[in-house]
Amino acid sequence: MGIDEQRQNPEIGKISIEENRNLPNFLQSVRLKYVKLGYHYLISHAMYLFLIPLLGIVSVHLSTITTKDLIQLYDHLKFNLVSVILCSVLLVFLGTVYFMTRPRKIYLVDFACYKPNPDVMCSKELFMERSKEANIFTQENLDFQKKILERSGLGQKTYFPEALLRVPADPSMAEARKEAEMVMFGAIDDLLAKTGVKAKDIGILVVNCSLFNPTPSLSAMVVNHYKLRGNILSYNLGGMGCSAGLISIDLAKQLLQVQPNSYALVVSMENITLNWYFGNNRSMLVSNCIFRMGGAAILLSNKSSDRRRAKYQLIHTVRTNKGADDKSYGCVFQEEDDQKQVGVALSKDLMAVAGEALKTNITTLGPLVLPMSEQLLFFVTLVARKVFKMKIKPYIPDFKLAFEHFCIHAGGRAVLDELEKNLELSQWHMEPSRMTLYRFGNTSSSSLWYELAYTEAKGRIRKGDRTWQIAFGSGFKCNSAVWRALKRIDPTKEKNPWMDEIEDFPVEVPRVVTIG
Repeated sequence: MGIDEQRQNPEIGKISIEENRNLPNFLQSVRLKYVKLGYHYLISHAMYLFLIPLLGIVSVHLSTITTKDLIQLYDHLKFNLVSVILCSVLLVFLGTVYFMTRPRKIYLVDFACYKPNPDVMCSKELFMERSKEANIFTQENLDFQKKILERSGLGQKTYFPEALLRVPADPSMAEARKEAEMVMFGAIDDLLAKTGVKAKDIGILVVNCSLFNPTPSLSAMVVNHYKLRGNILSYNLGGMGCSAGLISIDLAKQLLQVQPNSYALVVSMENITLNWYFGNNRSMLVSNCIFRMGGAAILLSNKSSDRRRAKYQLIHTVRTNKGADDKSYGCVFQEEDDQKQVGVALSKDLMAVAGEALKTNITTLGPLVLPMSEQLLFFVTLVARKVFKMKIKPYIPDFKLAFEHFCIHAGGRAVLDELEKNLELSQWHMEPSRMTLYRFGNTSSSSLWYELAYTEAKGRIRKGDRTWQIAFGSGFKCNSAVWRALKRIDPTKEKNPWMDEIEDFPVEVPRVVTIG
């Protein structure tokens, strides 16, 4: 702040009485912050702080060894040649077993997100127009949908299937296949062009789409279109909700452990054409308002030669399934309403169920990724609460110490608000998820990849950065994947759906927007 600015505005630089009263609290919080930073540094470097004095002591002892001592050691080993050979053979054997049985490293070579043509762009006003023209929804439920849209966090440039934008709408099997082919083939074409990998080189294919499961399957459609080889391991996952994308990644990881020198193609999408709800059950109308068209294709490899060009290495996958609990199982449920119209009902217990699933998932993930300092704080707090019955709040680990980037499934504004609060994340950390929801809507299992693409387009990915992808899905499931960047991602060399408009983001998403 310059002197001229202070002269122009004498109030600048003054501290109010209220601020002056709060100053000790502020200084105390600053002191606590630096105490915590010092604690984390001490615990994180405890091994080095212990080893340095130990190495000094060893060095002092080694300096006292004489030539005579070395000659005696040589004579001892010379007369125990058999023991030396046996030990050497054992070491070679154990080393061979280790290298043969250790898990293969899984690399993410590249990924691509489908960006539909502008002619299927669907503003909020257009969505409400088509809802009115359907002549199905009551005025009360039209108002309800408008209210959901206002609070959804969606913007004006999301995409909807062409068949549902027509008047009248045409939700047929043929149109649903057309949507599936457009999304899947569009994403795969971009991916193959980016990586230069030939379709014949792909040995594993996993396709996931929750609500549209035709015969032949979607995976069969991909095999037929790209003429994939006859011995390909092909899988089609259905009915597994918005977290199915990470289930597909985990399945591909397991398959790559047993099939050497292979590429795995993962395709994640959802299909809306046959799953738009034409009824007046409000619990089913929410899905109409937030789901939009989109998809992603991901290429994984276990070839060591691909490490140089790969973007990321898969470090962990953690899957949590709460389906044994009836409330969790039924909170997202596809069924018929009273008028025999099929829709997906969302229970009022959804947020509570998601919170429990998240708690279980991060309890498993935490020990794998959190620094020892955070694990100690969590353990001490747990013992204090459970053993000594102390009335203190449960300690929430600081996952910002474990990850640089967060890709949280853009399922809806309420979900993102809750996770931002519970994980104590900043607006910067939540930006990829919120902007993906705003620009593309809820694209189900593929939303995580639009979020990672946003982070890349912003030039935020540096070598060694860790990214946490986390998604929720019906069943009820919460799944996580952890990636480590193998290189800095140069946004000027990237081709993804954000590149031609990334300078316009982030945008301010108001809490309530009046439409129509």
